[in-house]
Amino acid sequence: MGKRLPAAALLLGAALCAAAPVAAQQSTGISNRELGSRPIEITADRVDADSVRNSVTFEGNVVAVQADVTLHANRVHAEYSREAKAIERIVAEGDVRVVQGDREARSPRAVFYNLEQRVVLSGGADLRQGENTLRGETLTLYLRENRSVATGGEGGGRVRAVINPKGIMEQAPK
Repeated sequence: MGKRLPAAALLLGAALCAAAPVAAQQSTGISNRELGSRPIEITADRVDADSVRNSVTFEGNVVAVQADVTLHANRVHAEYSREAKAIERIVAEGDVRVVQGDREARSPRAVFYNLEQRVVLSGGADLRQGENTLRGETLTLYLRENRSVATGGEGGGRVRAVINPKGIMEQAPK
């Protein structure tokens, strides 16, 4: 088990670097590759690395920190491909919170699809940056395209955005 933990840390590190690459580039000028090569510290009550199933699971008060990105969740499960030497999918569940600077995303569940560079926050997602907020049943982040889509869910749910124009102008590139 001791030999598998560093591989598990690398897997979760890639997830962290994927969770906020656009924000990292905008706020610090760090590229995805540079962020991915930074060390990651993961704490949890329990870790289970399974080389047969190509997966690793962290459970209980999971906190993963890489550079200025911090992920909090009750459980984080990563599945990886030995052939591609890459993470395929990461699922974070239970009080999921991703924080970077003044940006914070919260939801009960988040799934990162590595090949597509897509993150789906579901179960009631809340994204905040300063005084600006975006809420919806589901929030999908398309990392390569620097865009997001919020949906209100089935049954006529609505999306809610609160935008502070002053804050947007202060953050706009000069």
